[in-house]
Amino acid sequence: MQKTIYKKVGLASAIMTISIFLSRILGLFRETVIAYTAGAGKAVDAYQIAFLIPEVLNHILASGFLSITFIPIFAHYLSLNREDEGWKVFSIILTCFGSLMVLLILIAMIFTPELMAATGFKDPASRAHAVRMTRIIMPAQFFFFAGGLLMAVQYAKEKFFIPALASPIYNLGIIFGGIILSPWIGVEGFSWGVLAGAFIGNFVLQLIGAKRAGMTFYPRLDFKHPDLKKYILLTLPLMVGLTMTFSTEIFYRFFGSYLSEGAVSSLNYSFRVMFVLVALFGQAVGVAAYPFMARLVAENRLDEMNNLLNSTLRYISLVIPFSVLLMVLRHETILMIYQRGKFDAAATDLTSTVMVYILIGTVAFAAQTVVARGFYAMQNTIFPAVFGTLAVILSIPLYVIMMNRLGVIGLALALSVSAIFQVTLLYVLWNKKSKNRESKTVTLFFLKIILISAPLGVFLEKFRSLLAAGIDADTFFGSLAVSGITGMVFVVLFLTVGYVFRIKEIKAIADRVVRKFRRKPIF
Repeated sequence: MQKTIYKKVGLASAIMTISIFLSRILGLFRETVIAYTAGAGKAVDAYQIAFLIPEVLNHILASGFLSITFIPIFAHYLSLNREDEGWKVFSIILTCFGSLMVLLILIAMIFTPELMAATGFKDPASRAHAVRMTRIIMPAQFFFFAGGLLMAVQYAKEKFFIPALASPIYNLGIIFGGIILSPWIGVEGFSWGVLAGAFIGNFVLQLIGAKRAGMTFYPRLDFKHPDLKKYILLTLPLMVGLTMTFSTEIFYRFFGSYLSEGAVSSLNYSFRVMFVLVALFGQAVGVAAYPFMARLVAENRLDEMNNLLNSTLRYISLVIPFSVLLMVLRHETILMIYQRGKFDAAATDLTSTVMVYILIGTVAFAAQTVVARGFYAMQNTIFPAVFGTLAVILSIPLYVIMMNRLGVIGLALALSVSAIFQVTLLYVLWNKKSKNRESKTVTLFFLKIILISAPLGVFLEKFRSLLAAGIDADTFFGSLAVSGITGMVFVVLFLTVGYVFRIKEIKAIADRVVRKFRRKPIF
């Protein structure tokens, strides 16, 4: 039975990995188009600030947590062969909370100028631009909310393909919106792309997927239904609580708005690169594993769930050496992805420097996607919400101090340090709650990977410097050559380390590569 679950998790992870990786690549391309169109100045800062109020609104109704809070409720009815009742609860939640979302959107659109005045964005023209784009983006939050529920029921029925299309299509919407409309209305075209992408990818397509999964929906207001109350109790802590990911997205925009022009843009461009690694090593696995974690908890197989969580975290630790590689190739990476059009060499220098400090926190963002889901699988949303809120509040002085002393670099470092602290403490508390007997092994494994990655980074930095002395790394093809050669050296060292130190996760990757090449004939 355990092998069957791991096989299903592996299949689901493969689907979600492809989806999220594709989405992140499209996200990078999206940012490249934005950088080409508007560079890293006031217009892009205004575009990023335009997401502040919609992000808060999205968080208030916990749209990003719908699969986490609704799956256990719906899965319970599936396990009892009472699927009709599950669809009834689905209809009640969508009707009640969907109506609330529409009301909040209308209120927020009316008072957008007053809400925007709370930011550090003081330039009247830029603030007016941000207000206009905020109002365009705002209605997309309804499609995210409804789509979150539609995807949740598909996940509960172990159907991952159509939900996997949501994010890539959303990014395509933004890209096409910007390409088609920016010649006439500038960066505002990307805002219309946000709305179109959310409507098609997160709503229309997911509606089709949910119907294929057997969805039955009819508008129903039933505030006395016990599962609506249960859903509210599970979701309320997430509505009022501050999570690590949410606070990061808000803080880099809010605090960045008080810094010099281009600060918000450079932080955003750096985060998009970092989140490619998070997608590959954390997000896809976390999303795919969660339904199975919820099932193991429901069946009171906590030891098996801990084994699944520990194995996943060991895999996630491999993001550390890859983060080090990107730190070494910081200049080349930013130049190849962004430096064209209005994104000049000065913007590359700033963004590449900022990215180093953002990459320090990569492993924390990747691990958080799994550790937090351990609590959610046990239908415990109160503790993570309270913990996250306290951690975020306590970290605010760190942001302020680091920002005032080191500017945008200090803010980037503060975001990473805060993330590492939060996820480490959350894992420690999870181990005590779940009596995870293998936690020390996981911790030692992480330390082992860090100790291996540090000298690897020093060697690669020196190697890259020698290489760049003979190759002009300030051109696209020069950067490509430096990155390619340095990357190949990294792969050889990475796989060698796996064999020498008997790291089974790395060794398994090496073995798959060897087997693949052995199958190919030489002639």
